[in-house]
Amino acid sequence: MTDTRAAGQSLQELDQVVIRFAGDSGDGMQLTGDRFTNVSAVLGNDLSTLPDFPAEIRAPAGTLAGVSAFQVHISDHDILTPGDAPNVLVAMNPAALKTNIADLPQGAILIVNVDAFDDRALAKAGYPANPLTDGTLGGFTVYEVPMTSLTLEACKETGAKPRDAERSKNFFALGMVSWMFSRPTEATLEWIEKRFSSNAMVAAANTLAFKAGWNFGETTEVFENAYEVKPAKLTPGHYTHVTGNVALAYGLVAASQLARLPLFLGSYPITPASDILHELSKHKNFGVKTLQAEDEIAGVGAALGAAFGGSLGVTTTSGPGVDLKAETIGLAVSLELPLVVIDIQRGGPSTGLPTKTEQADLLQAMYGRHGEAPVPIVAAITPAHCFDAAIEAVRIAVKYRTPVILLSDGYLANGAEPWRLPDVESLPDISVSFATEPNHSDGEGGAQFWPYLRDTETLARPWAVPGTPGLEHRIGGLEKEDGTGNVSYEAANHELMCKLRAAKVAGIAKDIPPVEVDDQPGAELLVLGWGSTYGAIAAAVRSVRARGEKVAHAQLMHLNPFPSNLGEVLRRYPKVLVPELNLGQLSRLVRAEFLVDAQRFNKVQCQPFTAGELAAAITAHLSAGATQGVSA
Repeated sequence: MTDTRAAGQSLQELDQVVIRFAGDSGDGMQLTGDRFTNVSAVLGNDLSTLPDFPAEIRAPAGTLAGVSAFQVHISDHDILTPGDAPNVLVAMNPAALKTNIADLPQGAILIVNVDAFDDRALAKAGYPANPLTDGTLGGFTVYEVPMTSLTLEACKETGAKPRDAERSKNFFALGMVSWMFSRPTEATLEWIEKRFSSNAMVAAANTLAFKAGWNFGETTEVFENAYEVKPAKLTPGHYTHVTGNVALAYGLVAASQLARLPLFLGSYPITPASDILHELSKHKNFGVKTLQAEDEIAGVGAALGAAFGGSLGVTTTSGPGVDLKAETIGLAVSLELPLVVIDIQRGGPSTGLPTKTEQADLLQAMYGRHGEAPVPIVAAITPAHCFDAAIEAVRIAVKYRTPVILLSDGYLANGAEPWRLPDVESLPDISVSFATEPNHSDGEGGAQFWPYLRDTETLARPWAVPGTPGLEHRIGGLEKEDGTGNVSYEAANHELMCKLRAAKVAGIAKDIPPVEVDDQPGAELLVLGWGSTYGAIAAAVRSVRARGEKVAHAQLMHLNPFPSNLGEVLRRYPKVLVPELNLGQLSRLVRAEFLVDAQRFNKVQCQPFTAGELAAAITAHLSAGATQGVSA
């Protein structure tokens, strides 16, 4: 890239930077952040993102409730989180500034669209005076850029009306920040042309606005520095940047191919799970069938019906949908058919906070059905790991003939990171053998099919596709007789079937990897996490160790059953700390199962943990005075 900086400007090399784009919901901040992320991925930076947007389809313009933000952390080395705080905040209006300024550390760069700071917009945001002139921003490096007026000027030649042209100001901001951090322009310009090919005027306006933003940075003397973050040294391979929901969809497609089963998704749209339905609908070439059902109950019912018919049945939802699917999940437990239930957790209860993240569905996944109805639970750990978690959930479901709940959350679903494309040959063979002939003697020289005659190792019953000659059998929610599958009201048989179903799930512990510990000789504290807390915990552990303190870390992917060595691992450490984005659900399970004094560290503020707050909690628990039940 040619160096064309204005006189007096220098190019400063950074090892990492955290940038947050913030504006009104209609300002295109998610799109802006996504494009900056995409180009950074092409450059080879390691990256992690945190989109944050309101639940309302269109909150009142200019209000605090309508602010949408996208944070991206890029680096030249391995990183684990989207960053605790932004080094750069791009604020498109006063509401965006007010909502995000508290997260900005002293000395950070603040770029504001000065055109938006009029009296009406300031009043909407609750500012009694203009913060750009009253001295309240004195601790920051502030750049006031007239983004709206410069965008309108750049777009004049397109003939677009001013109101329409103004919508391109996010591309002005993207161009300006792309120049500031030495991002190439070609990929973004090509994307604009392709994305808006059906509307030449919009494509031209966005192109001109992007170039105007780049040229503003390149020619003005407002900015003292431009910056460069070089590519990270990642494990060799082919990479793409991927969100958790897209990785999960890819994992389901891969699992269906590995299992040699057609994939059927029965789903009802719900935030933040809908993107899985959208993505899977694009892959009909892999035999994927998707049904957007009329409600949650219909979605899971169709998926279970597909499983009965010999397909890989999957349903996707969030916490409110799991409530509605509970009875059918219980039916799948009784039928002992493979069904994958994907729960992308969000803030609750009830409608709660649909676009905000939380980890509060673990106990629901464990116990949220009537009767004795145990199911295996798998939790994704990072956005890229959603691919592996999907394959593992399918593997368990088809091998053990059981519904499996896969837990992700809004943070993983919408967040992105680099994903190294796996070697297909390295993926597991999870192919299924269907029953093809009768399996039990009728005592008269003939044979019958017993649908509940179990495999001695897995306790799984045979999977017989309807229509297979001689394998006719009935299904339904009434209790089955062991072996024959006939309806049974016998007390002893019911207890036996409950114990068999529980033993089948418990036995999966022998078929999952032991929990791995990132140990440190002499460590007395184990930090035990599950799911999406991985990045923040691992980053906090790095920080604490850098100060000379000793701490161990383990992250659980399998939550029911627990890995077979978890009890032994927990008992090795005098202190155990369990950080969770809930009020203490895993800690409750661990204390009950293993009788260890697992201490809680909880946060239910609709945001993921920061590495800093976890490092502080770890340090506090390393001291003798740490107390139980601490919250962030």
